[in-house]
Amino acid sequence: MNEEALNHTPVLLNEVINAINPQSGKLYFDATFGWGGYSEKLLDTCACKVIAIDQDPNVKEKASELKKKYGDRFNFIESKFSEITAVLKKMGINKVDGFMFDIGVSSMQLDTSDRGFSFNKEGPLDMRMNSSGKTAAELISSIQEETLADIIYNYGDERKSRKIAKFIIEQRSISPIQTTLQLADIVSKANPKKKFNQKHPATKTFQAIRIYLNDEFNELFNGLASAEKALNEDGRLCVVTFHSTEDRIVKNYFSKSSGVDSANYKNLPSIKNDSQASLIPFKKAIKPLENEIKMNTRARSAKLRYATKTSSIPNNFSLEDIGFKEFH
Repeated sequence: MNEEALNHTPVLLNEVINAINPQSGKLYFDATFGWGGYSEKLLDTCACKVIAIDQDPNVKEKASELKKKYGDRFNFIESKFSEITAVLKKMGINKVDGFMFDIGVSSMQLDTSDRGFSFNKEGPLDMRMNSSGKTAAELISSIQEETLADIIYNYGDERKSRKIAKFIIEQRSISPIQTTLQLADIVSKANPKKKFNQKHPATKTFQAIRIYLNDEFNELFNGLASAEKALNEDGRLCVVTFHSTEDRIVKNYFSKSSGVDSANYKNLPSIKNDSQASLIPFKKAIKPLENEIKMNTRARSAKLRYATKTSSIPNNFSLEDIGFKEFH
């Protein structure tokens, strides 16, 4: 497999398809179309149909290719997680047999320097998923130091958040921070590497700013809730995450929907018609095999969690109910 093809291959592709368990005549929803890896694999596996969405306008070219190849078996709409219910209503669809989510920034977005997601490539400090609204540079130019530190800590699990925020604000007072490498250099000075094989010091800070800027935690929660409500009985909800906090949101959401506290995740209900359980989660997160990690280093932090829809009506709860207070 060449490097370009590898960069566009979704992580845990075969594992996600196995979890979805696609069947001919059924309808599946790819909530993170990207470069079409999950959608195309599903459509090639059996005579099913796929609806795909993505808020990134740059994926339309690939979506058009799949439309030409698969015809009315495939439909793409530029949209985001929180609009899933509206998308289905507009299409006159009540129920779906499976959902796929691949959370976070894609390799394609990281490789495009002018999108501003990568701390390894020089580009404008942008980080917007849908290329509209406030940029990361605009956010950093006006934000209070304490608020920035809270964002880096809450959304990036970064222990050095206070020091990093202080360095950023100090540098901002000298000259504007407008590029990715400018920000990466500032963070590296505040949080230097201690080991050769350690992750880049700016990893968590870039991640935190991106998540905050795009309201990704609320989007993820709303996407999960919309998917659960739209699933047919026995339908599967599959989510791949690359960030520990996002994985906790998914795990806690599945636990809450199962009627079992996340602390007792190994004792999840096994009776399909359990009155408390709207979702029955698979008990363990699925991780990539060593071979995939060697071929694609992005896979090293990936986790797949999936759950099966029961006949019960979904429970109503909020992001705060699963331990994630909305942060402003």
